[in-house]
Amino acid sequence: MKIGILQTGQAPEPVRSQTGDYPVLFERLLAGHGFRFATWHVEAMVFPDSPRAADGWLITGSRHGVYEDHPFIAPLEEFIRDALAAQMPVVGICFGHQIMAQALGGRVAQFAGGWAVGAQDYAFEGQSVRLNAWHRDQVIMPPEGARTIARHPFCAHAALTFGETGLSVQAHPEFDDGFIQGLIETRGRGLVPEPLLAEAEARKGGASGAPLIAQKIAAHFKRVAAARPASTEAT
Repeated sequence: MKIGILQTGQAPEPVRSQTGDYPVLFERLLAGHGFRFATWHVEAMVFPDSPRAADGWLITGSRHGVYEDHPFIAPLEEFIRDALAAQMPVVGICFGHQIMAQALGGRVAQFAGGWAVGAQDYAFEGQSVRLNAWHRDQVIMPPEGARTIARHPFCAHAALTFGETGLSVQAHPEFDDGFIQGLIETRGRGLVPEPLLAEAEARKGGASGAPLIAQKIAAHFKRVAAARPASTEAT
């Protein structure tokens, strides 16, 4: 099964030189599930020719806001709508979570409570799951028909499903402690309040829920793909 990664941003250069960029993190997260991967850097306006160019789609995180005026935002929203209409499985993480909601009529904004950084505990379908987070924006109002499947006191809509084919998560299962520390040093200082950064550093080692979310993502891709005719384009 071929998973198309829609890259919507880049990790800071000092971090990605050590860990790899966002697509590498997702390939690592989903290793062992039998997937092949291809990446389209949509932030640089490199888009697939069709939603059927892969068997499923994964939208990465980004430092951009989905409500900002960037050239790739509108065509990405259109691609999301087209892919879901074609019954393709689509998964969004952080920015990906937010732009899926916005593309379908939801509302995203900077949260009045500020930043979530580092390991956070989410109520995920009745189970407590600890994942790393790095965001100030969040889904304030999900689109009509979306279902909230994870919550946090800081983030009311921490994961969503969109019918049978869309799944999105606000947190970052692909971020390990080293990546969070790299973000603290390269993007956090002077932007995120220092007490929050200190708390995040103190909670390192606690984000144990990534394998569970990886399993949920992999199961989503496989379940949706199995329910529709195989693509003739994803080679």
